[in-house]
Amino acid sequence: MLALTEPLVVGVDFGTLSGRAVVVRVRDGAELGSAVFEYPHAVVEDALHGRQLPPDWALQVPSDYVDVLRNAVPNALEAAGVSGENVIGIGTDFTACTMIPVTADGTPLCELTEFHAEPHAYVKLWKHHAAQGQADRITDLARIRGEKWLARYGGLISSEWEFAKGLQILEEAPEVYAAMWRFVEAADWIVWQLTGNYVRNACTAGYKGIHQDGAYPSADYLRELNPRFERFVTDKLAHPLGQLGDAAGRLTAEAAAWTGLPAGIAVSVGNVDAHVTAPAAQAVEPGQLVAIMGTSTCHVMNGAELREVPGMCGVVEGGIVPGLWGYEAGQSGVGDIFGWFVDHGVPPEYHDRARELGVSVHELLTGLAAQQEVGEHGLIALDWHSGNRSVLVDHELSGLVVGQTLATRAEDTYRALLEATAFGTRVIVDTFIDAQVPVTEFVVAGGLIRNPLLMQIYADVLDMPLSVIGSSNGPALGSAIHAAVAAGAYPDIRAAAAAMGSVERDVYLPIPANVAGYEELFTEYLTLHDYFGRGVNEVMRRLKERRRNARKGRDQ
Repeated sequence: MLALTEPLVVGVDFGTLSGRAVVVRVRDGAELGSAVFEYPHAVVEDALHGRQLPPDWALQVPSDYVDVLRNAVPNALEAAGVSGENVIGIGTDFTACTMIPVTADGTPLCELTEFHAEPHAYVKLWKHHAAQGQADRITDLARIRGEKWLARYGGLISSEWEFAKGLQILEEAPEVYAAMWRFVEAADWIVWQLTGNYVRNACTAGYKGIHQDGAYPSADYLRELNPRFERFVTDKLAHPLGQLGDAAGRLTAEAAAWTGLPAGIAVSVGNVDAHVTAPAAQAVEPGQLVAIMGTSTCHVMNGAELREVPGMCGVVEGGIVPGLWGYEAGQSGVGDIFGWFVDHGVPPEYHDRARELGVSVHELLTGLAAQQEVGEHGLIALDWHSGNRSVLVDHELSGLVVGQTLATRAEDTYRALLEATAFGTRVIVDTFIDAQVPVTEFVVAGGLIRNPLLMQIYADVLDMPLSVIGSSNGPALGSAIHAAVAAGAYPDIRAAAAAMGSVERDVYLPIPANVAGYEELFTEYLTLHDYFGRGVNEVMRRLKERRRNARKGRDQ
């Protein structure tokens, strides 16, 4: 162990499949060591304790999150070659909206004997999309009633968010709903485990919990939605809010034993993986859009003024940094789509060739696809394999590839899927600009920055230079930055970001010839986007409903 005397902080990023801890020097943001712990139960999507789950379910087991604290944090300290004695704070972030029904002492209902086999008692992961029917009703009623908060979410409420998931529990498992003391964001639950205090963070309350101008949707509105839902806010959701960068409490002796950190150090208020990454990328001023690209992509950006942007995930005052309006958009499937294609759409000979070359199938396909000219494969794809988060906010939509022939090869489809996600991002950026929210810089973070072809495609499709975060652990570094603020090492998030954040400007530049080619293909993408996504042809919704009915009939 190194005998460091400089103060350190720890950031922990809870992702979709694993948790990552990083040890960071407060003075300059240097990352001294990191460690990853994969969730033993991963994502529960098909069956739970032998019980078949319906389509579009995505659950997790909350004990996996505590195991991250027990394993990733001590291992990160070991990797850094330091003891925990100089750590002055710890911060965490989570995927959102990931929800846990709990008792009054924070025990997840799935850990109670009577609910151990009940799916609704488990964590509903962000990509649990089975509450689309409830989300549609929430949106439709808000539109009919003229609820002012609806415009803050682009006119549509997502099935991924708190109200849709809560309403689904009420209507499908009323006994779980009755036993639930609070419906808690995982971002707040993990802080509760660290401190013994339940503090609801202002970020998820605003973006995922429809908290605007100091209030949630009214009991009047909720009663009209479902009479038994009238007290959802009062009984299951409302709680004092903690502001970003504040301390939620102090590390308990029990959590200190898990992590190897000193008891009593500051624990920052919980946060979302995307929003916490903006300071890590030094993107805290208006117009700097950060795209956190992994299994999905979340786009976050500050704006100086409040604008209503169609189809956005939300705009929240102080949602990223105090004093500015934080905007959020996103794509529900990006890396997940590429992974699905490699697992299920690539012929065995490609896997054999990748093994012979000592590369991954992703690397093989990327190399082959990079040899093509723009449009050479003759394909256009829609990136909706996990539904559409922005700007259509409809998880009944599905993926599509147009133009396949007997000459189509795996690298053709792979490149078309890469391009489809870039086109989806272009729709989001254009929507911001059309709503008078300027996008002046596009900064990329997340695991997909390792694919140079994908990055160049994005630069060409957007016709913008791409800046790249200087850290491979963006969310964890962002959480560490918040921990430094909570511990009093910096006066605010901006100051901490300037000292501890890292970014490389203009790493990928648009290639003019590619920009022109992609402009033509983007026009084709928009035609398909509007035809299938804006109600002209609802075949995707009908197919989803047919699938559900067929599965239901088979399981009965």
